[in-house]
Parts: sequence; structure tokens; C-alpha cells
Amino acid sequence: LWLFSRSPMTPLPNPPARAFKAFFLDGDKLIPKIMPQAFKSIEILEGDGGAGTIKKINFAEGTPLTYMKHRVDEINTETFKYSYTVFEGDALTGKLEKISYEIQLVASPDGGSVAKTTSKFYPWRVFR
Repeated sequence: LWLFSRSPMTPLPNPPARAFKAFFLDGDKLIPKIMPQAFKSIEILEGDGGAGTIKKINFAEGTPLTYMKHRVDEINTETFKYSYTVFEGDALTGKLEKISYEIQLVASPDGGSVAKTTSKFYPWRVFR
């Protein structure tokens, strides 16, 4: 198994609780309304929104991607942590088995928050 991981940090203007609610608890309905140029819809295919839930993200026409499916691995409203794994769709480009994301929102000194994201890419095989 070959694994590539990266961990950028993104500042957000809202405190962790508010940002977590908007992005991860209400995001299925909110994100397509806020960013219709990128997202057409987000559907729950299986589950109740918690760990194990399968979601399908449909991208807007004119974007390079059509859709992707992901499984919610963890959603923690106390630590503001959300983890999910993309297992199907254009984002995998036929070269990746899956991509796992772990996002942790932490308070920043300015009253906002910082999204600490770890992305792990799992290729089908090692490319030379």
C-alpha cells in the first residue's frame, strides 16, 4: 500500500460550533444553495447522517466533476471533527481506490476557527 497525505490549515471567520453546524450538520442543504456554481445537490443514499451514512454529491454542470459518493466515518459535535471517505466518482480519476479526509475545527484567537484537514490518497497501485 502506498499512501500520500497532506494536512493544510484553513482559517474560517466563524467559531467552531457555528462553522461545524453550517458545513457538516446543515451542509447537505446549505452548500448547494450557497455554491450552486459548484454543487447541484447532496443526497443521503443510506443512513441518518451519522457515521456509516452514504452520501452522493452531484456537481453543477460545467464543472470538471460529475459526482462522487462518500461514507461518513465520524461526526463528533463535541470535538468538531468530521471524517469521510470518497469511494466512488470522478474525483478518483480511475487511479485512486479512495480518498479519506479528516477535518477538525479549532478555535482561533480572532474569534473564528481553523479547519485542520488531513487528506489521505490511496492509489490502486504505485505509478512510476
